[in-house]
Amino acid sequence: MVYRLRPVGLDFVANAPLRVVLASRTAAAPEEVFRALALDVPGWTRWFRAVTLARPVQRAGCEGREVHLLGGVRLMETVMAAEPSHRYAYRIDVTNVPGVRAMLEEWQLLPSGTGTVVRWTVALDAPAAVRLLVALGRPGLRHAFRDALLTLDRRLAAMRGGTR
Repeated sequence: MVYRLRPVGLDFVANAPLRVVLASRTAAAPEEVFRALALDVPGWTRWFRAVTLARPVQRAGCEGREVHLLGGVRLMETVMAAEPSHRYAYRIDVTNVPGVRAMLEEWQLLPSGTGTVVRWTVALDAPAAVRLLVALGRPGLRHAFRDALLTLDRRLAAMRGGTR
């Protein structure tokens, strides 16, 4: 079944009923991390284990993404912000997951020495039971995020070294 989510703007990151904010540091520079997030969408499958398919799509004249996750989750997204070396954000418009009313994810890239602090915010509106499940799942999200950034960091370091 397909569920259409309520369209939200970037301000939803600050005022969503539930926000999960995770941060971790990578040795890669903000511009490298931004390229991996925004410009190499299919590459997400090589560093974010939960992502089984990611591809850019055009949706209603806007940049978007189709993303599949482990467990059969499917998402159609609209890119809301692509600010080089600073921010990448997308709104989930359609999913096969019931119970979510609105969702937006934002990746902020904050320079830290020669590396980057990556802050990932998942903003969500859903019934209380779904919000509780997401809140209980924070340790799993935290682990997946840190694992993804560690893998991305290694991948970017290998690319800088001339190996792939």
